[in-house]
Amino acid sequence: GFHVDEVFNMQTELPRRVLRVEEVAALTALSVSYLNKMRVTGGGPSFRKIGRAVLYDPAEVTAWLDQNRRASTSDRGGGR
Repeated sequence: GFHVDEVFNMQTELPRRVLRVEEVAALTALSVSYLNKMRVTGGGPSFRKIGRAVLYDPAEVTAWLDQNRRASTSDRGGGR
């Protein structure tokens, strides 16, 4: 077993903050309904579903935004 002092001195990783769909909508200026649609059709940021909760990792939302960066309206991005 563990000695009490060892338990208190253990390095534990805190859970990462996650975002709900409403928070992602506010951060991206996209509607909740559009994000919901992209979860069905694909193309949106990666998400996790736990029960009824849809959760987004902020780092993955940022990565998705970066992947969709364009220099002009004719820029298709992604080397396409």
